[in-house]
Amino acid sequence: MTKILIKGNIAIAESAVIAGCRYYFGYPITPQNEIPMYLSGRLPEAGGVFVQAESELAAINMVFGAAATGARVMTTTSSPGYSLMQEGISYIAAAELPCVLANIMRGGPGLGNIAPAQADYFQAVKGGGHGDYRLIVLAPQSVQETADLTMEAFNLADRYRNPVLLLLDGLLALMSEPVELPKPDRIEKYPKEWALTGAKGRSRNVIRTLWLNPDDRVTKHNCHLLEKYDRIRNELIKYETYKTEDADLIIVAYGTSARVSRTGIDLARQAGIKAGLIRPVTLWPFPEKVIRDAAGPGKKFLSVEMSMGQLVEDVRLAVNGKSEVHHFGIGGGWVPTEVEVFEKIKELV
Repeated sequence: MTKILIKGNIAIAESAVIAGCRYYFGYPITPQNEIPMYLSGRLPEAGGVFVQAESELAAINMVFGAAATGARVMTTTSSPGYSLMQEGISYIAAAELPCVLANIMRGGPGLGNIAPAQADYFQAVKGGGHGDYRLIVLAPQSVQETADLTMEAFNLADRYRNPVLLLLDGLLALMSEPVELPKPDRIEKYPKEWALTGAKGRSRNVIRTLWLNPDDRVTKHNCHLLEKYDRIRNELIKYETYKTEDADLIIVAYGTSARVSRTGIDLARQAGIKAGLIRPVTLWPFPEKVIRDAAGPGKKFLSVEMSMGQLVEDVRLAVNGKSEVHHFGIGGGWVPTEVEVFEKIKELV
């Protein structure tokens, strides 16, 4: 087993190349700039195409075009840039085109700062753009998991013909850790008879996001999408638990917040407090049943997140009144420490 010391940004970039991504369209924005910088040299080496678009709007529409041909394609950005891509992402989801997106979250709202944050959760899991659609959202907590989930993101995009979003905060993206890169034999291949590859010798394919016929075709398409999203919910939910078997207080957290919370839980256990962790790996579909089953009289839940309170709303919905639910977090680039998490646990218990 060979490991290399790389940052989260580079883990995304190199794992994408290994996963078969040969087209990248993007626009610079901190703190994800190392991804396009790396791919500007790496993709041509691999026989691929790198384009620095004139804007995020241009980049996401270039992704639409490449995805329509069946190619493995990706773009990456950070919070304000991801906002600019929302219309295009809605179009891609409506057209059922597979692609991989990455949002390296920074402090906001507005231009904010380049400190790590988790305040784009609503935007990621509730759609973000117009209309009823869903993205598969993956949230790694380490550089190794970032590499692994990048490979999985391309496989899931092709499997479900749906955009997949990697959601990281800037700390994970800039952190360096030993990583074993994924192997090419993990690539899953799916038929793409729908792709626009030229219609010579076959009937033409049509990819669209606009229906003007008066026969409710948009409603039918929405029903079709809902069936797919229900299938994803039934097949895909990923999560991790830590010391929840006997826990009186359960933290729900993802990404950097989950890493910090794990150590805070260890401190609580040393103090005789029974605390545990549920870490969603898929933010959508959300592991609501796992949380609901863990809830009950006498139990307390604590959402630890680098935001003013977004993940906590899905925790409350999952708990459905069976337990108390509390929030611990601040937006704008605040990162919790394990001692702060421990103190919050003590305060609640």
